[in-house]
Amino acid sequence: MRRPLTLIVAWLDRVDPGAHRRIKGLRLGTAYGIATAVGTLHDVSVSAPAGVSPGALAASFALWASVSEARTTRFTSSRDLLLLCLAAAAGAALFAVLAPLLHARLGADKEWVLVSGAFAVGYLKRYGILGAGMGSQIYIGQLTACTMGLGRTDIGAIVVAALIAMLASIVPRLLSGSAERPALMAAIAPVAEPGRGYSAELAMGLQAAAATMLIVALADLLGLIESVWAVTACIYVVAATAAGTLERVRRRIAGTLVGVPLALVCLPLATEAPLLLWCAAALAMIVYAMALPERYDIACGAFAFTLLVTLAAGGEHGLPVLLARLWETVLGSVIGGATAMLVLPLRPRFSR
Repeated sequence: MRRPLTLIVAWLDRVDPGAHRRIKGLRLGTAYGIATAVGTLHDVSVSAPAGVSPGALAASFALWASVSEARTTRFTSSRDLLLLCLAAAAGAALFAVLAPLLHARLGADKEWVLVSGAFAVGYLKRYGILGAGMGSQIYIGQLTACTMGLGRTDIGAIVVAALIAMLASIVPRLLSGSAERPALMAAIAPVAEPGRGYSAELAMGLQAAAATMLIVALADLLGLIESVWAVTACIYVVAATAAGTLERVRRRIAGTLVGVPLALVCLPLATEAPLLLWCAAALAMIVYAMALPERYDIACGAFAFTLLVTLAAGGEHGLPVLLARLWETVLGSVIGGATAMLVLPLRPRFSR
């Protein structure tokens, strides 16, 4: 028994020396929990439109704002978290307004709105750490609104969720203080050779948008159960160079191939011990925070595990839906990699 524990501790110290990212992982879980708890208070939930959960909406905003935030002081971190939550709310509101409009005027599926968020994820990296985070949050807001089916009548709930998310994400950061040391993602600062007349960030945005458009257009033909899973995969594999994108594709697929089967093994706990399953999901998010950015494969595996076990704990036990996470992620990653090779491909910048 001692040897496995020794190996686990050794791995933790190797991946996360100083325990800085483990503390951030705990902060992610805390922010998610606070947002969920506040959003389910009677005075908050009773004013929300029928079928809309302010807690779930706020938890998504707070969780991913905490993931994207990467500052060293309480003040700058709190400022960025506030802006990141606002960006997520803006993305959700944009979806809530545009999706019904597109359907009414053009008969288009709601997923077409995600194209704008996909472009923002890549393009806003030109504005540094905060820009990259805000681009990601705009898409996260759209994605959350899409999965929850939000419309124009839900704008008030989005505003309330944003306020809750600010509280839920900022308070844990104030408490963690200097115990964290942010790890910057390499993809934030492109090292690609820009093309003639366009920047590397513009190319990344167009690559992600083009891949998203292709997936949404072919969703029915491909029989996608949750096309947003494929869209999310294609967006987040796009890196600063074509070679970097292919490496992220490989790592995302490898991680998902491990995380999904591991989650399926744990499915019986959804009915027998749901609390234990939620604890496993929380631990997986700590691993996710530790693995980013150096071990993208481990991070993707941890998130795939978290997503599936939370779906199961929430009542989704359909095997076709859960398995779709695996093959749709693979499909989206491959399409994202192919797009990076064909649409304004980026080469590494070499010093002269």
